[in-house]
Parts: sequence; C-alpha cells; structure tokens
Amino acid sequence: MTPPIKVLLVDDQALLRSAFRVLVDSEADMEVVGEAADGAQAVALARSTRADVVLMDIRMPGTDGLAATRMISADPELADVRVVMLTTFEVDEYVVQSLRAGASGFLGKGAEPEELLNAIRVAAGGEALLSPAATKGLIATFLAQGGSSDDDGPSAAEYSDRLAALTGREREVLVLVAGGHSNDEIAERLVVSPLTVKTHVNRAMAKLGARDRAQLVVIAYESGLVRPRVE
Repeated sequence: MTPPIKVLLVDDQALLRSAFRVLVDSEADMEVVGEAADGAQAVALARSTRADVVLMDIRMPGTDGLAATRMISADPELADVRVVMLTTFEVDEYVVQSLRAGASGFLGKGAEPEELLNAIRVAAGGEALLSPAATKGLIATFLAQGGSSDDDGPSAAEYSDRLAALTGREREVLVLVAGGHSNDEIAERLVVSPLTVKTHVNRAMAKLGARDRAQLVVIAYESGLVRPRVE
C-alpha cells in the first residue's frame, strides 16, 4: 500500500489552516503532518516531519513564505520537499520570486476543494502546478517587473551557455513547457510518448540547473528563449 502524502500547512490564519486540515485529512491518500503560523516554523517542521508537500502562504508576519521557500530549497536534506504557494489572487507580485526560490507552483486561496487536493497530488508526483492560465499570469507579472527581479540568478551569458547545451528537441520541449502545456499535450503535438517528453524535460532541468518544471518556465523567459506574444 502506498503511504499517504504528508502535507504541511503554513498560514498565519488558524481558521484557514483548520479548514485545510479537515479537507486534506478527509482524503485516504494524504494526511496533515503539521501546521505552522510563519516561515521559520515551516522550515523547522519540514525538517522534522519530512513532509512531501508544503502548502505555503506567501504573506506572513516574521519570516514570510518566500524566505521560507528559499531556505527549504537550499537545504539538500529537503530536496524532495515540494512547495505550493498559496496566494490571495492567482497571480501575486511575489509569484516569480517564489518560483525562482524553488516553489513547484501556486494556487489561489479561493480555489475549489478539488483543485487544492489535485494540487497536492500533482506536486507530490513531481510535476509543476502551472496551468496555462497561471502561466500566462506569471508571464505578465514577470514582464511588469521588467525581467529578473533580483540579482542572485544567473546572468544572460550564463543562461546562454546553459541553453547551448540543450539538444534541438529539448529546446523545443522547453518552449512548450513555458507555454503551460502538459507532458501529454506536448507528446501529442510532437507525436512522441509522454515518457519521452518527461525524459526531455528531466534532461533540460538537469542541464539548466532547474529544481523542477516550474523553474523551467522562469528560465525560458528570463533567458529570452521564449517571449510572450502581445495580444
């Protein structure tokens, strides 16, 4: 029997955490292993509980969700922990920084219960929670910030070197990932198997130093490989 997905709830609103707990614990394939009211507690509990998925609020007093996500992503012992950012709106001003920091995706707090549960399962499975609509919003946010929002990421030259290591097919798959397409959709478009697409995605992640699929989207736009079409 497959062990349940271990979920850590992080939000400064106790009432919201309680609602999430009831929802998550009602599912046979997942369980809440801890609750935290700020980012510092979240990092400590991620280490002690070995959570599979952290539902992380972005805005909290003290250590916020962005800082906590960075700390989790930087800890080699927490390499398998997946963070899903919870935002008041689907597109938050910190979403780009969150994904760069290592979050696997984001979800609006107003999402339907089934969307939340699906997000946990998707993240636990190693996929990125980036719907086409969310990706479009992410791109808009990225552009509104005028590109890279911090100086800690790779330079344009470093991105160019990394992109040069991609094969033609890996580059093609990266462009489609950046468009918000799933592996199945990409497979159908390229007339290959989803497993082949997953292999290309994993190789692109390794070559580009991306933690997961979500960061591939950020890299694709920051590097200039993909540019959004103006509608």
